[in-house]
Amino acid sequence: MINVKLNDGNEIPAIGFGVFMIENNGPTYDAVKLALKAGYRHIDTAAAYFNESDVGRAVKDSGIARDEIFITSKLWLQDYGYDAATKGIDTSLKNLGMDYMDLYLLHQPYGDVVGAWKALEDAKKAGKIKSIGISNMTPKIYQNFVPQFESLPAVNQVECNPLFQQKELRGIMAKDDVKIEAWYPLGHGDAKLLKNEKISALAEKYGKNAGQIILRFEVQEGFITLPKSTNPTRIATNIEIFDFELTENEMNQLRAMDTGKGSHNPDAPGVGEYLLANYKVHD
Repeated sequence: MINVKLNDGNEIPAIGFGVFMIENNGPTYDAVKLALKAGYRHIDTAAAYFNESDVGRAVKDSGIARDEIFITSKLWLQDYGYDAATKGIDTSLKNLGMDYMDLYLLHQPYGDVVGAWKALEDAKKAGKIKSIGISNMTPKIYQNFVPQFESLPAVNQVECNPLFQQKELRGIMAKDDVKIEAWYPLGHGDAKLLKNEKISALAEKYGKNAGQIILRFEVQEGFITLPKSTNPTRIATNIEIFDFELTENEMNQLRAMDTGKGSHNPDAPGVGEYLLANYKVHD
């Protein structure tokens, strides 16, 4: 495993284990235990995944020291605004059974983003969070909100993979050294990506599977990548990408796959209202 240095001086493992859409009360616990056994030291959850408690139990029961595991969670829209966000942070800590989180993100960029961000900044000062960041911010949204923040985010977690490489966003964030964290790093099973001829040829050359080629590309490109699986074999192989390196020519071949489009458009009208109306983390 290699670590990526963030703009606040902290380090984060380049590959994390995502638990989006894995159920609580068993399945997430089992998956995280498998991931930690396989060598992952970075787990990515969220209040809106409803499985923070399973993540916390798995970490506690793993036998691995807490300071050796990087834990990320995220604040949901329902808890935006300074006071609500302060309570939301404490709720995440309670659910996890931890006294600090390594990284905490604003999960969606709508509503009282500035007030919620201020709560994250104060929680960081209080030692409840080591690094703070954002998620799903497009170039337009990023340039609207980040200049209003007192401090810079360490990461922006967005949809990112060889078919959607976020080149414009990365260019904007580069001056602030804000890192990309990639969700859907394997394209959510998109055959256009996983069955791509260039990727298949590289997989054959290096004796790897398509997912390993894609994740290796992302790590070499400087992304922090968050593959998710409940399959024990896939959990293990997704992290086995540090025994080979793609050449610059091969990297350029994969860079050329970018379409500039993803499956989700945070700039679309009504997205924030829809999410807030349809997804609630508490009554």
